[in-house]
Amino acid sequence: MKKAGTPPEQPEHPPAPALPPPPRVSAARWALRLTGAVAAAALLWQALVRTETRPGELLAGLHGIADIVRRSIPPDFDSVGAILPAALESFDTALLGTAAAVVLALPLACCAAENISPHPLLYYAARAVITVCRAVPDIIWALVFVTAVGLGPFPGVLAITVHSVGMLGRLIAEVIEDADPLPVEALRITGAGGLQIVTHAVLPGILPSVLGIVLYRLDENVRASLTLGFVGAGGIGFEILTAVNLFQYQRLAVLLLTVFVMILTVERLSARLRRRVA
Repeated sequence: MKKAGTPPEQPEHPPAPALPPPPRVSAARWALRLTGAVAAAALLWQALVRTETRPGELLAGLHGIADIVRRSIPPDFDSVGAILPAALESFDTALLGTAAAVVLALPLACCAAENISPHPLLYYAARAVITVCRAVPDIIWALVFVTAVGLGPFPGVLAITVHSVGMLGRLIAEVIEDADPLPVEALRITGAGGLQIVTHAVLPGILPSVLGIVLYRLDENVRASLTLGFVGAGGIGFEILTAVNLFQYQRLAVLLLTVFVMILTVERLSARLRRRVA
């Protein structure tokens, strides 16, 4: 018998709340999902057919790859002295092309940023230039400039510059559009001009982000400078193409090792600098 005034006993473990029933998927949604899966499978299948993908041929070609590796050992390290100038040429091509692209992309990005663009016509014109520059691959630009100015690293610099203007212009314009609008509005209220707004309100706020973007682009351009040599733009890419054509596989091994060290060094330095400016 419970004494009068004693509180009622509470259960040790209260019952768990009932879970709502899972949502029911309608027949129309199931049909839509099935249609999407079939369409994706058909798209992949036609890609396999159009690209003539035959994994068996890759397995058969492993013997040829193993033969190239065998013929490239030991690497011809005596040629390192002649290879280093070509590697430096590739790096200088990427460095100069990136620097020129930054100079051209900054004013273009300011015109292509909707929140600070001086005029709608200038906004659409800048966006059109950015789209054209980045839509054409850098190797195509290299072919154009090799035809225009001849062989050598200079057409590589021009190709990297034009393509990077498109990439940097778009990214920097997006950074400007996402920046804090209060400093811009404050300067506009005081009657500041467009150049003053850019130099005193926009650039100080986006400078760390822009530096990170530029360093990342330099990293990408070093890689691009290697492939541009295949179309006559000089650098270590041209040396790789020559070694392949002349079946100099021991020299090719040293070239590929140089490329690996070069890419790894630039990537690590770029990542460290990006962390410092972030």
